[in-house]
Amino acid sequence: MKKLIVITGISRGLGRAITEEFINLGHTVIGCARSKSAVENLTNKYSNSHQFSCVNVADENNVQEWAKYTLANYSAPDLLINNAAIINQPAPLWKVDSEEFSQLIDINIKGVVNVIRYFVPAMISRGSGIIVNISSGWGRSSSPQVGPYCASKWAIEGLTGALSQELPNPIAAIALNPGIIHTDMLDICFGEDAKSFTSVKSWTKKAVPFLLNLKPEDNGIPLTIS
Repeated sequence: MKKLIVITGISRGLGRAITEEFINLGHTVIGCARSKSAVENLTNKYSNSHQFSCVNVADENNVQEWAKYTLANYSAPDLLINNAAIINQPAPLWKVDSEEFSQLIDINIKGVVNVIRYFVPAMISRGSGIIVNISSGWGRSSSPQVGPYCASKWAIEGLTGALSQELPNPIAAIALNPGIIHTDMLDICFGEDAKSFTSVKSWTKKAVPFLLNLKPEDNGIPLTIS
């Protein structure tokens, strides 16, 4: 069955990769990113049945307008993937600039909540749907130099667990650790060593079927793509 899938953070990395794979499999994707050029590129590349928008998920009004427009033109999503996130430049916590820290928290945590706030009520009204909040191994462990990112992903684990207890059946919320994949974000953390990890292309071939096969019974279970 073909699905309507909403994805945040589609400009690059995992978000871009799963967007293109979902479309190749015949699903409809509603995606957003802050990058105007990425949105224009995807819009030009794919048919009008898909929708790509410039949205800053940290801006509640921006998300509200995006959701309102989307839900007026499409049904509630079958699969909602909160993927948009950034990582801090590696540094001891006390050396992380307060503006950088605030931006990370605004995107990685508040952005997820903004999207949930304006899309999930429509899913509840319809009575179905899966919400996937992308977490990290650093949402279940910790590491030096990435304290802000760890804090944000631990928060995603906690808020997803609480959300899963609030949702009516058969709607599900799942915190998903994608595993360690060679992306631009990993380059920031690991430098040259990042190249030794799983490529985005090979990860996508596992991740997309995994995402499409999530079920209401997975509600509240922290999952990992491995």
